[in-house]
Formats: sequence, C-alpha cells, structure tokens
Amino acid sequence: MQDESFFVRALGSSPLIKVLDFLIENRIFDYSKTDLARETGISRVTLDSFWSKLIELDLIKSTRTIGRATLYKLNIGSDSVKKMIEFDLALSKGYAEKNIGKENALAVA
Repeated sequence: MQDESFFVRALGSSPLIKVLDFLIENRIFDYSKTDLARETGISRVTLDSFWSKLIELDLIKSTRTIGRATLYKLNIGSDSVKKMIEFDLALSKGYAEKNIGKENALAVA
C-alpha cells in the first residue's frame, strides 16, 4: 500500500482499518480475499479473523464467483458505509483546507 491515508491516520493502522480504507478507496472494484490481503499487506489468517464481522455488519457483500474465488466489494448501499465514506471525505477536505491555509499564509509572509 502507498502512503498512509487520512482515514488510517485518524483511526489507526489496524488490519481492519487498512481493509476498510482500501475498500473505500477502491469501492468500484471487487476483490478476492487473497487480493485484499495482498493489497493491504496483511495475512489471510488475519483477514479471516474479522471477515465474518464485515459481512455480518453488512459492510461488504459478495459480488460474483470466479473459479473457486468469491469476489467482494464494499456495500455502498449500507448506511454505515455511506457514513464511513463521508467521514473519509471530511478528513481529506479538512486536511486540504488546513494545508491550503498554511500555504496562503506562507505566500503572504
């Protein structure tokens, strides 16, 4: 994974937060559990330890099966997911506004 997102900075870099952050940032795509583990830098065993909770909370949904692999994506129809996306956007907006203010102050000085 590249640089740490504002979502991860705010909530911590636990494996669960890393997976949610990745799915928020890539919400139009679906992924196998193996792909998610690889992309987030966590092990499959760790991913499996909280996977059922993500399904139970309706945060993710299965989209299709290719061979033996089931693909999943963020459940953007879920109110909880909508709030997480709003939170992620608010964090990014806040950071941008804070830094634009600093840049403008430096330009005036």
